[in-house]
Amino acid sequence: MASSEFRPLDEKSLIEYIKATPRLLDLLGEKLEALTVEEVGDGNLNFVYIVVSATGSVVIKQALPYVRCIGESWPMTKERAYFEALALKEHGHLCPEHVPEVYHFDRIMSLIAMRYLKPPHIILRKGLIAGIEYPLLAEHVSEYMAKTLFSTSLLYNSTAVHKKAVAEFCGNMELCRLTEQVVFSDPYKVSQYNRWTSPYLDHDAEAIRADNTLKLEVAELKSMFCERAQALIHGDLHTGSIMVTTDSTQVIDPEFAFYGPMGFDIGAFLGNLILAFFAQDGHASEANDRKLYKQWILRTIEDTWNLFENKFTTLWNDNKDGNGEAYLMDIYNNPELQQLVQKKYMNDLFHDTLGFGAAKMIRRIVGVAHVVDFESIADPGKRAYCEHRALEFAKILMKGRRGFQNINQVVSAIHEIPV
Repeated sequence: MASSEFRPLDEKSLIEYIKATPRLLDLLGEKLEALTVEEVGDGNLNFVYIVVSATGSVVIKQALPYVRCIGESWPMTKERAYFEALALKEHGHLCPEHVPEVYHFDRIMSLIAMRYLKPPHIILRKGLIAGIEYPLLAEHVSEYMAKTLFSTSLLYNSTAVHKKAVAEFCGNMELCRLTEQVVFSDPYKVSQYNRWTSPYLDHDAEAIRADNTLKLEVAELKSMFCERAQALIHGDLHTGSIMVTTDSTQVIDPEFAFYGPMGFDIGAFLGNLILAFFAQDGHASEANDRKLYKQWILRTIEDTWNLFENKFTTLWNDNKDGNGEAYLMDIYNNPELQQLVQKKYMNDLFHDTLGFGAAKMIRRIVGVAHVVDFESIADPGKRAYCEHRALEFAKILMKGRRGFQNINQVVSAIHEIPV
């Protein structure tokens, strides 16, 4: 049954909604007496319910007309749910093994019902804090990024198909503007929403606001984010948007999706792994100094980029005679030129990735919406020590990204941050 007007749901009214929605009844069965509904949303924007019946289960996510972590004083369009559903379906078509299936979407109610990722699935960020190794993480995330980014770019599609898709996602303007504000603007000026571990990081926050070179670099990144419709990106691909077990990786929450620079997705993931690396010292104990785990994180960073580059270029080579119009075969018509084009493209993408990764790191330390990797470190002095080191590396990465020729050099630079 289609809803006639938006209303926020709670546990009780959600059951009534389910009873009136045939698709959900098909999934959960007619007998709803033993139905359990649990609100589990720990993000910044939405309500998320796990619904389990005797015969089925589903996750139901509803967007509210404001930012949940701030309140009604920060309005936010409910239409983000439409773009999330659209992106889940598109990315799910391209990479079904790593994207949960959408069962039902109600645009008026800003509500999505999708596959419930049952335990032992947990949010990757929580697993990283707990020190759990995920041996297939780099393989799976690189696969997801290669398939979704390549297949929605001009390397694969005609300009006509591409522009039509770009136009559709231009409607997600409000969430793009939110990213522009919290990632590329607020950390570099005085903003009411900025916060940091004070007084320990007062000087660090002030230094970022006074760093002219950093501001020039972030202006270039913001310009690219706003102007470059390179592929359908997830738009918020951090370690809180991925659910994992040791053999499953599922990407969720693409409500920030739009056609933007590929490096923003890759950088978000790698940047958050780097944050996790620097947070480990705050989670170390006498029983576990986390040194071996830190090595695993660094290997995962290296493997993710290297696997991504290999998978992406393989897709490119396999489809070079297809519909893609970025490099027409009658122009780029010899192997030497094709190799030069590919090398430049991947080198530029690598440097974009490093810049965006650095920007994502900085905003999580001196901006709004911090990460629990650091926030869960109870001792503020220890937390600030970890954050300071991450911040120092992020500045090096943003300002010096063009000097790195490969991911191994990035990992070496992480090791060089003073203890």
